[in-house]
Amino acid sequence: MARRRRAREDISRNSGPNGPPPIGGRLRPLRDHDAGAIVDAAFSILERIGMPDCPRDLADMARARGASQRDDGRLCFPRVMVERALSRAAKTVNLPGYEDARGITVGGGRVYIGTGGAAVRVLDGETSAYRDSTLRDLYGLMALVGLAENVHYGIRPVIARDMPTAHALDINTAFACLKACPKPIGVSFDHPDHVGEIIRLFELALGGGRKFSAWPFCFAVIVHAVSPLRFSPEGMRCLANAIQGGMPLQICTAGQAGATSPVTLSGALAQGLAEALAGLVMVDVIKPGFPCIFALMPFISDLRTGAMSGGGGEAAIASAAAAQLLLGLGLPSTVSAGMTDAKIADAQAGYEKAYTVALAAQAGADMINLSVGMLGSIMVASPEALLIDDDMCGAILRSVRGVEIMEGGIDLERMEAVVTGDGHYLGEAQTLAMMKTEYVYPRLGDRQGLSDWRDAGAKTIWDRACDKVRALYEEKPGHLPLERENAIRSAFEIHLPEGV
Repeated sequence: MARRRRAREDISRNSGPNGPPPIGGRLRPLRDHDAGAIVDAAFSILERIGMPDCPRDLADMARARGASQRDDGRLCFPRVMVERALSRAAKTVNLPGYEDARGITVGGGRVYIGTGGAAVRVLDGETSAYRDSTLRDLYGLMALVGLAENVHYGIRPVIARDMPTAHALDINTAFACLKACPKPIGVSFDHPDHVGEIIRLFELALGGGRKFSAWPFCFAVIVHAVSPLRFSPEGMRCLANAIQGGMPLQICTAGQAGATSPVTLSGALAQGLAEALAGLVMVDVIKPGFPCIFALMPFISDLRTGAMSGGGGEAAIASAAAAQLLLGLGLPSTVSAGMTDAKIADAQAGYEKAYTVALAAQAGADMINLSVGMLGSIMVASPEALLIDDDMCGAILRSVRGVEIMEGGIDLERMEAVVTGDGHYLGEAQTLAMMKTEYVYPRLGDRQGLSDWRDAGAKTIWDRACDKVRALYEEKPGHLPLERENAIRSAFEIHLPEGV
């Protein structure tokens, strides 16, 4: 029992700055004129080219608010309509956790880091083999999200491929994420009818007497647009049902440059922004000001093969530019980063993850999806990589905080005393007082001297991550009361074994 307690304390202890989220935005990869040109192009795309495949009733509502429809069915939005939607959009979105103290407020360049994706394989830390992902894997990964110091929310990182139907997948994904993680969670839906069922599941998790819409600890991750420039009818139905149920939105567009969006980064950003703003207008048509976060994720192609590449410099700067554009429009933002093309947590994974996440954070992305635990161009997830990435994200978030000028930070009298006295600051009261607020210390990264490292077993960061995962997987999240879990199991066919 003591070993279990130590394992939890090691990862839950705030070994670095503990306070409000750092605010990014210092990095501006687009000059003001260039950012304005991309925004203007997005407005023109919506006005001239538009988007087809909007469900008829929603299209009728849009036309009643000022949209027009071309002979070929493409729904077009005049600039004044988009600007009106922008003026009424929620500028911040509150995402509570299941536990009160775990919530986040998204918007204004506050940087939060999370998971996401739909990996179909898991790298097994015990065998170093790749295997199909399961519901137990999803539960374990989300439990680590709940414990990780620098991961603030959890979107399902893997698909539970052992579920027998799409309905079972959606219901059990929602339950596993809820049971494993007390932080804000996000789920997606295979079918619009599943939205209401999952909200009913969450109502049971709140005890039945507390409306989910008043405590929406889960947000809906919805792909409302299919690049290039088409609405997803199913996605739009899910969006409307989530609004009806009071579930905050994270709506996504993810064109792939050179494939489903223009090959130029500027063109890909303009098209992607137009798709995001089309979602904004439709949210405004259904319920003005409804809490919505905009995921503008300009994916990159390796044009030698056509495959998606998540780890290149182009991906890093495109995501940073996407964050800048959304921040400039005053919209709560999500971008993607950390999508290394490496298949294991090696040097390639380290450098690709580090600069993609760092640039997005420095540019002021409010939420950074896909940031932790992903490998193989987001087709593989790894619990060990998740913990390594948590370490990395702590350092990145500290860099976003920047250099702070504080009272007593530059003290000439103390400098005089030190340089004419002991000649070092190690014993100074300020050094001891500030060592855990001014500095961040890695939990898995090694800073020992070479001899001490060898004497301790010469373990790599992967070795230490494997040890930590084994210890943490013995923990049992305790935030979901047993009677509420039993009520859910009575109402739904839950495949996750009891007592995991």
